[in-house]
Amino acid sequence: MLQRSHLAATSRLRAPGLALLAGFLLAGCSGGPSGLPGFDQAAAPATAPTGQTLGTGKVKVGLILPLTAEGQGAVVGNSLKNAAEMALAEFPGADLTLLVKDDRGTPDGAQAAAQEALREGAELIIGPLFAPSVQAVGQVARAANRPVMAFSSDSNVAARGVYLLSFPPENDVNRVIAHASAQGRKSFAALVPDTAYGKVVEAAFQQAVASRGGRVVVIERFTSDQASMRAAATRLTPALQQADALFVPAAADTMPALGLALQQAGYDPAKVKPLGTGVWNDANVARVPAIQGGWFASPDTAGFNAFAGRYQQRFNSAPTRTATLAYDAVSLAAALARTQGSQRFSEQVLTNASGFAGADGVFRFRPDGQNERGLAVLELRNGQIVTVNAAPRDLGPRTQ
Repeated sequence: MLQRSHLAATSRLRAPGLALLAGFLLAGCSGGPSGLPGFDQAAAPATAPTGQTLGTGKVKVGLILPLTAEGQGAVVGNSLKNAAEMALAEFPGADLTLLVKDDRGTPDGAQAAAQEALREGAELIIGPLFAPSVQAVGQVARAANRPVMAFSSDSNVAARGVYLLSFPPENDVNRVIAHASAQGRKSFAALVPDTAYGKVVEAAFQQAVASRGGRVVVIERFTSDQASMRAAATRLTPALQQADALFVPAAADTMPALGLALQQAGYDPAKVKPLGTGVWNDANVARVPAIQGGWFASPDTAGFNAFAGRYQQRFNSAPTRTATLAYDAVSLAAALARTQGSQRFSEQVLTNASGFAGADGVFRFRPDGQNERGLAVLELRNGQIVTVNAAPRDLGPRTQ
């Protein structure tokens, strides 16, 4: 565990007029839209704050979450709120006030929440969670010239000034294909779910293979129906004689049945290396015989485990996996408020190519609003998940 100040800037000012923050270190970390009217802050009537506030600092930041959304959305939203509260508590002398707003899990709610936060003086908006809500908030925030740090992993809602602090599946795909290529794998097959997620990772897969000079031998798609899985596995098998890796980005609730279908079709993971994404980071997936020896990309687990331990102690419950996003967003906002003066939430500072180090490792925002993360490559080995290629400590030169 790092015994040092909660957040530490690790760079100095470089080049006249450029304030660059190379990173911040988190204590305890070891190593779901329409056209919406804009919001004119200057013309807005003054109103008393509504909703909960966290902290007492001079710098005001809106925190928009689905606190009373239906179903799992509220569970995730409240876990994100707890993590934000924890970040404030763990940052010594954080000069922030978080204006907590409930968007109820809807774009209309998110629009109203953003307008309210901006009227109350928010310089930055953190959240919301769902993609349509991010779109709604982005339009309001852009009209007020305020940036957004949102939690959706749908890259379609990223934009200049709307930065996604999330786990984009494209990052997973790029990392695991890069690793497989470096290990001599050149011919790739894929068996992907016929879902929105499957379409995203399939496109990323094709691009990643091509960019590394590999070739895609075959792509088959399956639905959640087991007959569809068996048929896809059967169609796939003959082409595997020309492949040395099989990309199977199937989630934890699907992988056992899909693995059985692959086994019955004659797939041998010792001959054709299985590859996956972060959805494999699950104990149920780790025990699937058909993909033993498989590689997938995911954030290193040490940072989340340390965060989860402190969260459990503070709230007497386990955090959702995405709770670190709010923790990192609030910690970053506090660090920038401390070190970057009036430029704290400017595009130049937020898109610093050196990036930042959070609970899930290093990350940086691209000017187009998407993010890049430093991911580890993990392997399924005898029913366990082990690291075979550690996450990088820095992201290197920006490639796009």
